[in-house]
Amino acid sequence: QVQLVESGGGLVQAGGSLRLSCAASGTMFSTNTMGWYRQAPGKQRELVATITNGGTTTYIDSVKGRFTISRDNAKNTIDLQMNNLKPEDTAVYYCNAKYYSIRLYDYWGQGTQVTVSS
Repeated sequence: QVQLVESGGGLVQAGGSLRLSCAASGTMFSTNTMGWYRQAPGKQRELVATITNGGTTTYIDSVKGRFTISRDNAKNTIDLQMNNLKPEDTAVYYCNAKYYSIRLYDYWGQGTQVTVSS
């Protein structure tokens, strides 16, 4: 079982920055992918960024050049540095960890609110 705990959300003005962190505890297969998803009111949850244990990253187009995902494998943590935030980035951000070992194991954090005012 893996537990994910997020921190770092808050309220910021447009153009500002926030850094989200997620700490994973428990046993996780060494080959895994961690990432951040977000869900705005009335919208479906969407993938924001992912990073593999090897450091390969992916981003949705709307955050490329503004957000940076990173991880510390030794500490089992990932961060999301969010710069030049826009009101449309307002959402609850969720940390996710997944890996395959015979079947898919998929874990979620409780979410942290990010609000960007115009």
